Amino acid sequence: MLPTRYKLFLLMIVLVLNSGCIRFATYKSYKGTNTGSYSRSTHHRVKAGETLYSIAFQYGRDPKDVARWNNISRPYTIYPRQKLRVIPVRGDAKKNIKRVKTASSSSWTRKSTATKTPAPDKYPSKLKWSWPTKGKVVSTFLLSDPGRRGIDIKGKKGQPIMAAAAGRVVYSGSGLRGYGHLIILKHNERYFSAYAHTEDVVVKEKEKVKLGQRIADMSNTNSNKAKLHFEIRRNGKPVNPLGYLPERR
Repeated sequence: MLPTRYKLFLLMIVLVLNSGCIRFATYKSYKGTNTGSYSRSTHHRVKAGETLYSIAFQYGRDPKDVARWNNISRPYTIYPRQKLRVIPVRGDAKKNIKRVKTASSSSWTRKSTATKTPAPDKYPSKLKWSWPTKGKVVSTFLLSDPGRRGIDIKGKKGQPIMAAAAGRVVYSGSGLRGYGHLIILKHNERYFSAYAHTEDVVVKEKEKVKLGQRIADMSNTNSNKAKLHFEIRRNGKPVNPLGYLPERR
């Protein structure tokens, strides 16, 4: 039998070693971002300045679905600190998966590659599209890459950015990390367009805009190079903008 003092000494050593393990062990939890994989959160706590449209955009959801899951009727008014469900309710998930697959059959697939991306039909739902700004496309659409769910158009700081289709401003703010100042336009019940890294915004939320109308200028958010990150969403899901925009001559 060991003397009591030796037992106490060994016990102290074990406690020190365990405390060291606990102190230096790290555990990384999954946290989705708007430019990365969509968050796995089941609910979202509304922050000041957010709209139902910006929240749906952040989680890759159709705004109509988010409104239905939370029993919110038009005009989709929400309030700071309000808790919103951002995943399908039971019984609604299968219906949404079926609808997304049907809607995406001609626009995108998860097997998309950087060199071969399926192009959607031109001018769907009778919408007329135009390029949001001048410049070279320096990053193309790739659904499997979280940072390429749209296209990047290189330009100059202060360069005009125009509405790519007629619609209404449903969000204008800097609440989505990685997008700088973001503008979201609603064109109809299925299509939205998003304009990231903007400045000198000249439109306000709920304002109607015409095709080709200037809505802001290009910025160089967190970079020395100015660019516009442009996305088109169909039923809340990213689609390839190059399949919608007219060919450049």
